[in-house]
Amino acid sequence: MLIGPSLYAFEGIPSALKWQDVEKVLAATRQDCTPTGIRDYAVWMLLSRYGLRSREIRTLRLDDINWDKETIRIHHTKTGATSYLPLLPEVGEAILAYLEKVRPRVSHREIFIRQIAPRRPFKTIYWVVRRRLDAAGVVTSGRRGSHALRHARAVKLLSAKVPLKQIGDVLGHQHSGSTMIYLKLATDGLRRIALDIPMEVTA
Repeated sequence: MLIGPSLYAFEGIPSALKWQDVEKVLAATRQDCTPTGIRDYAVWMLLSRYGLRSREIRTLRLDDINWDKETIRIHHTKTGATSYLPLLPEVGEAILAYLEKVRPRVSHREIFIRQIAPRRPFKTIYWVVRRRLDAAGVVTSGRRGSHALRHARAVKLLSAKVPLKQIGDVLGHQHSGSTMIYLKLATDGLRRIALDIPMEVTA
């Protein structure tokens, strides 16, 4: 009989970027006024402020933003759920700058379009994330794609004492157990700030 190694809940989740590194990348990217820089800054703002998945960024469409009501509609690709979130002013400004100044004139309704031919929606945003990490001199030990920012955002919300249910709503989780995995990432921070975590969360 073969005996495998013990596996523990939440053991294999990827490490998050430190929030100061996220802000460092945002500051560096904002200074890049090229078309690519303006686009990448808008992408990073969405990733860092909402913790969106890669595909949720890639499939975000022009009519998903309601400028009058200041809301953004997110279609959560993993769960199929739809969220309506407040359009944060700094995020709206970044997207508007991209749309008005550098977005190619194409018939595609997706917001983010390649700057070079063929001018079509992104198939991946991995290189948008990795290129900006490298440019800012940020070295990571874990994942370097968009999911690292998703975890960083969750940890940031936890340290700000945001209730677990609200964090799950932002991330598009349908069950509290999906959100609980982020607790491991914030263990040290939670000890420092003595964050009260509810023992039970109802949907």
